[in-house]
Amino acid sequence: MEPPRRWVRDTTFFLSGQTVSLFGSSLVQYAILWYLTLETQSGVVLTLATAFGFLPQAVMSVFGGVWADRHNRKFLLIGADAVIAVTTLVLAIMLWNGFDGLWLVYTTLAIRSLGAGVQTPAVGALLPQIVPVDKLMRVNGINMSIQSAMTLLAPALAAVLFALMGLQAVLIVDVVTAAIGISLVAVIPVARVVRSDEGASYLADLRAGLSYTRHHAVVLRVLAFFAVVFVLMAPPGYLTPLMVVRTFGEDVWRLTANEVAFGVGMLAGGALISAWGGFRDRMRMLVATSLAFGILSVCMGLSGDILGLPGSFAVFLGFMLLTGVGVSWFSTTATTLLQEQVDPEVQGRVFGLVGIVLAVAMPVGMLIFGPLADTISVEWILVLTGIITVLVTFAVAYRAPTAEAGMITE
Repeated sequence: MEPPRRWVRDTTFFLSGQTVSLFGSSLVQYAILWYLTLETQSGVVLTLATAFGFLPQAVMSVFGGVWADRHNRKFLLIGADAVIAVTTLVLAIMLWNGFDGLWLVYTTLAIRSLGAGVQTPAVGALLPQIVPVDKLMRVNGINMSIQSAMTLLAPALAAVLFALMGLQAVLIVDVVTAAIGISLVAVIPVARVVRSDEGASYLADLRAGLSYTRHHAVVLRVLAFFAVVFVLMAPPGYLTPLMVVRTFGEDVWRLTANEVAFGVGMLAGGALISAWGGFRDRMRMLVATSLAFGILSVCMGLSGDILGLPGSFAVFLGFMLLTGVGVSWFSTTATTLLQEQVDPEVQGRVFGLVGIVLAVAMPVGMLIFGPLADTISVEWILVLTGIITVLVTFAVAYRAPTAEAGMITE
């Protein structure tokens, strides 16, 4: 019989492996962005890099979700990490040998993005296999804190390595961290989920996953809510630096403070929800957090100078920190709710859809609100999206399904 605390050991190894791997990936993300910026100073190049970094993940998540339900999720994680590491190593070697075409960087970004499309549904579906259901919220909170810590530490270390040794050194660090991460995950015993529809074709699996999502009241509502909220979170996430420069000044320390406030908020939010455990009613938690998003967005807009009053940077930073807490709580609660509600044999496909939402929502939000920021002030955009978020939340809350609603019958 398995020792009752075995899950603690397995979870520790898993989160440690994911942390090390994520840290290396974060270093590469920043270093490649800076490399392209310094080498080309081209907005078109950065736009293409963003497309290669996000769109393949959205496409691959469709396949990755099905694979996560058909195969051992641990081996999928290891395989994706290994492919990403080898690709990164090849890029480093080619740069060392004088090859520096943009196509090399774009190809590397695309392959790394494809790997993320495999990893995202596998991670979301694997955790419930090793963590007891009543501990999922706390473990997801710890995981969110770890990810938030990476957003604070990675830029600083990436800057040091990039400045002293160049992009190649950062790429090699990522290869090493991937190897460590793979070693830690490899020792965790994870069985392939036994399904009731063994032998079904890939297309049948895909259709079954989409049908399951469409007919499950809670899952469908959470995914739709998740998508809309993250589209509306694009202005606080990406346009606030523009607001800082236009309203409070062009000092670099102000831009840094903006990012640090958000990162500290996410770190604190993950730690708090890990210790607290959140509301027992997960849907109620999502609604409450989304309402907070809307109110905080309006407050951030009003902290500028749109009312003819002098703006307060300190007040703005306070609201940005609280927004970071809210993002952490919303993401953790949504992930936990899906892990608790979705049948184990379909979790990969559902989290594949989550991966698509994550890869597409923010870019769509920027396509909508980015150009608008050249016409009206960011403050008014924040107020507008905040009000829309509140209205959408009330619409979701009205007759929202409870956690026990289950499947919709026809």
